[in-house]
Amino acid sequence: MSFGDIFLNEFLGTGMLLLLGCGVVATAILDRSKGLGGGWLLINFGWGIGVFAGVYVAFESGAHINPAVTLGLAVEGSTEWSDVPAYLLGQLAGAIAGAVVVWLAFKQHFDVEEDPAKKLAVFSTGPQIRNPLWNTVTEVVGTFVLLFVILSFGNSPVDLGPLAVALLVVGIGASLGGPTGYAINPARDLGPRIAHAFLPIRGKGSSDWGYSWVPVVGPIIGGILGGLLARAVY
Repeated sequence: MSFGDIFLNEFLGTGMLLLLGCGVVATAILDRSKGLGGGWLLINFGWGIGVFAGVYVAFESGAHINPAVTLGLAVEGSTEWSDVPAYLLGQLAGAIAGAVVVWLAFKQHFDVEEDPAKKLAVFSTGPQIRNPLWNTVTEVVGTFVLLFVILSFGNSPVDLGPLAVALLVVGIGASLGGPTGYAINPARDLGPRIAHAFLPIRGKGSSDWGYSWVPVVGPIIGGILGGLLARAVY
């Protein structure tokens, strides 16, 4: 595929992922939302469905919709390194766009919500116990599971397609998401955090850039480790 084709597919797929993913967080936590108080499992399933939809939208490019997946597949050998920039740029741009659309959809709820932390939580992840080292370890572990299991699907006699990846994301969130909110995707966190910074959100507060490197570095390390192990094993 050309640079432009990869960029467009990843832009659309990642945009859909973030629209549904950030959207379910907004539904569950913003003031006066009909889904207020929906809880952690609602958020997990919302992100899983976001992955399901995003994979189908971006299927022509391989539907990475995640820089950690792209880098993991590159070290594993399934993706050409020359294509990596198109994937990464499309994913980041799509993540920003998806987050902007969520703000448009929930504009009135952002206006009435008084807690700046909840407004930021719609866009990006944050730890329950802030310790950059251990928060990074959590993201490494979650993303390692994501990459290694995705690459293990190729050896399975049962092909569930995007549904398998969606259920895997739900499982990672339910099992490993509690400490950090499980970014497991640098674009998923960085793109919306950029959107939070420039959007005119009433009373939004800080974008917490001091933490922003954790959900970027951790998933990249985890993705590469998952790709390397899969290359060695399979």
